[in-house]
Amino acid sequence: MKYTFYIALAAFSLLLVSCKGKPEQRPEAAVLAADSIYYAGGFTLETHPGYELVTVKNPWDKSKVLHRYLLVPKSGTLPENLPAGTLLRTPLERIVVFSSVLCGMLDELGALSSLAGVTDPQYMDIPAVQAQLSLGKILDLGQEMNPDIEKLMLAEPEAIFTNPVNEAGTGSLNKLNVPVVHCVEYMETHPLGQTEWIRLIGRLFDKKEHADALFFETVRSYNELKALTATVSHRPTVFTELKSGDFWYMPGGKSYMAQLLAAAGADYILKDDPSAGSISLPFEQVLDKAENACFWLFKYYQPQDMTYAQLAEGYNNYTLFDAFKKRNIYVCNTAKIPYYRELPLHPDRILMDMIHLFHPELLPGYRPRYFSGLK
Repeated sequence: MKYTFYIALAAFSLLLVSCKGKPEQRPEAAVLAADSIYYAGGFTLETHPGYELVTVKNPWDKSKVLHRYLLVPKSGTLPENLPAGTLLRTPLERIVVFSSVLCGMLDELGALSSLAGVTDPQYMDIPAVQAQLSLGKILDLGQEMNPDIEKLMLAEPEAIFTNPVNEAGTGSLNKLNVPVVHCVEYMETHPLGQTEWIRLIGRLFDKKEHADALFFETVRSYNELKALTATVSHRPTVFTELKSGDFWYMPGGKSYMAQLLAAAGADYILKDDPSAGSISLPFEQVLDKAENACFWLFKYYQPQDMTYAQLAEGYNNYTLFDAFKKRNIYVCNTAKIPYYRELPLHPDRILMDMIHLFHPELLPGYRPRYFSGLK
């Protein structure tokens, strides 16, 4: 019952947003429907008698389909004349996962008991997963790009969940006669588009209502926070990330990060760039655009917290930015904080941190969860 209440409340909130005309302009969100997808562009759902059809779109060629899945409850009979696609009998009870984000979704849904194996366990920062790994109840399958196939088969999974990085996708996994579920949530360009993938995952584990409730509660929270900055009179300039090798890789102007920064009431230096992914810039071009920017945000991974002295030691030209000179750099150490696991599921929490940085008067008393000032 509580999940139904949250879904109804979220639907009402979306209706209010639609009536006001801002901030999202998604008229389909005014009426909650089982098959409706509101923010994700990477998959569709269709409900048919006895099964659901999931179509995962090809993010590298939008004219193509990456894969189709037929979700048939184990409690029901197999329908006749099913369309082409990979059959998944639900709920899935034994799976292997190649992504910490997907593990995070299982954790949110209370479905970690289905987890039989993971790759790259050092990045699985969920205590329950680490405990089961230490007991050998969840198998360490090695690296995502080169998994231990023998161990994988010992896990006897009903499905393998992967994050393919191109159309070629899963290579040798396709020969194992085990369904491979392609999750490309990381290719979504809207922050809530990544979150909406939990609705697909929920259907695979008989957690549909729970997943829908989690998603619509995040939508409500995100849009309420975004509304706080809609009328701010000043939007401080901001840039992100660090130089890597000869180039500085920064989110494009249509990326999910650019949308988060805009929602937080900031003026991103690359807001007019048309790219949805990451773009590479020479240092001189970044300096030209960001030398006088008010804020600098970046993430890093190391055991000890970084300092201004270490940043300058790594590349002295960082000291040329006003954000360095005025000590206006805010960072997230992902070795200690589960930023990458939580961002797809809770962009509202990241947004709250950013609003607090740029407009602290809008969230009095708030304590940041992810970003803190460089020491």
